[in-house]
Amino acid sequence: MEGAVSMSKELLVASVGLAFFIVCPRMAGMVHIIAKHSQVSLMTAAFLGTCISVPLVLCMVALFGSFGVGGALLFCVLTDLGAAFFMKDISYRAGVETLVVALFVLVGVKVAPLISGLLFR
Repeated sequence: MEGAVSMSKELLVASVGLAFFIVCPRMAGMVHIIAKHSQVSLMTAAFLGTCISVPLVLCMVALFGSFGVGGALLFCVLTDLGAAFFMKDISYRAGVETLVVALFVLVGVKVAPLISGLLFR
C-alpha cells in the first residue's frame, strides 16, 4: 500500500509541475494576441482551446517518446503554423505575431541549454 501512496504523490507532483509549465509567458502572449485581434470571450476561448489541446499534448508526448525532442518540436512547429493559419482569419497581423512568438520559442529551446551549460559547469 505504501508504494501506491508514493506513486500517487509522484504523479501529483509531476502533474502539478506540468500544469505550471503549461501556464507560461507564451500562453500570456497568445491570450494578449487573441484579445487584441478578436471579439471573442477570452474565458470561453481559453476553455475550449484547453479542451482541444488535450489530445494535441498527448500526441506531442507520444511523439517525444518515439522520436525524441526533435519529433516533439517538429509537431509543435506544425501546430504553431496551424495557429498562425487560423489566427489570420482574425487578422494577418495576429497570424504574423503568432509566428514571431513561435520563432522565439524555437530560439529559446536552442539557446537555453547553452546558457545553462555556461552557468552550471
